[in-house]
Amino acid sequence: MTPTSFAQSERSDHERGGTVSEARTGKRFPLHLPIKIHNESADAKGTTGNLSAAGVYIRADSSLEIGSPVEFEITLPPDVTGGPENVVIQCKGRVVRTDPSGTTQDGKGVACVIDSYEFVRNTE
Repeated sequence: MTPTSFAQSERSDHERGGTVSEARTGKRFPLHLPIKIHNESADAKGTTGNLSAAGVYIRADSSLEIGSPVEFEITLPPDVTGGPENVVIQCKGRVVRTDPSGTTQDGKGVACVIDSYEFVRNTE
């Protein structure tokens, strides 16, 4: 889809009363990576559905409440980064949306905003 047709598509969705994703910032990448989630109540595991610099969509094996703070760890494999080894990113953020329609055998759909992140050096 060209930038012009994308803009026209969003405009026509908006004109029809559809939802426009104007609140999203940054390009989203459809990466399905393992993620470890730490929050106030428990630790959980999941898989990313998509990832951007501003947020992540997760399918998690536990419920996360909207507004709750979360810390999570995403491991990017070499085939994603182009480097020789895994890259680990530790993130802090908060749950902004739960997605009941996104519930599958892989977990419940959850959208989180990323407030801060840091790359963790491999010390091995």
